[in-house]
Amino acid sequence: MIIACPACATRYAVPDSAIGIDGRTVRCAKCRHSWFQDGPVLDMVEGIAPPHAAEPSAATDTVADPVAAPPEPRPAAAREAPAPRPAYYDDTTGSQFTDEGPSRFDFAPPFRPRRNWARIGMAAAIVFAVVTLGLAGVVAWAGLPDWVPVARPTFAQAQQDLALDFPPKRQDRRTLPNGTEYFGASGTVSNIGRETRSVPTILIVLRDARERIVYSWEVVPPKRELAPGETITINEAVTDVPKSAKSAEIGWKPA
Repeated sequence: MIIACPACATRYAVPDSAIGIDGRTVRCAKCRHSWFQDGPVLDMVEGIAPPHAAEPSAATDTVADPVAAPPEPRPAAAREAPAPRPAYYDDTTGSQFTDEGPSRFDFAPPFRPRRNWARIGMAAAIVFAVVTLGLAGVVAWAGLPDWVPVARPTFAQAQQDLALDFPPKRQDRRTLPNGTEYFGASGTVSNIGRETRSVPTILIVLRDARERIVYSWEVVPPKRELAPGETITINEAVTDVPKSAKSAEIGWKPA
């Protein structure tokens, strides 16, 4: 019989036995549409007497039943060999396929496995913990990047046994005759301890009337190590400082 997909009109030639008298649910191999296909309509033909049946005898008025010859036995190999599977033909695409494995007309709803939300949540928690620990390690090793909006100290903490002395009276800020803004500072760094100490870089910061930093520069000490009781003098001066600078602060540069 010939069946046609009601969705895409693809036609298939299938044997009547594949559908059955009661019909079955089939699926289009081209567009995957499923529908119920009715079985074939069988024509009932009245029985016809066998041509070799004996006519009634006038003498006995009986009919002689023909005796059918017994069927010839088939070889054992022929009885055991499986019958070849029928081949179906798609007259739209011109392809043939055999009835191997599951039928191409079986209804197969698109079922999906259920998600295991507990397992998904556990995996997400593990990934979050690994990323958090990695970020914490990076921050501990390299510190916070400059773009992070957190308050940072302007100066480093006081250095052990090192005394930084830059009195305000030795800070000079004035305008030169050519109009250039000038700032100079002079002070000392002393080792008041009993051990040799390393001298870090010094930071000078200029602030305006609203205590905002308008200028800063670093001062490298002329000597990086001081013996116990040793003192060094530092004299620094810069030009082209902002005119809004009103005060100066001097301390150790943060690491």
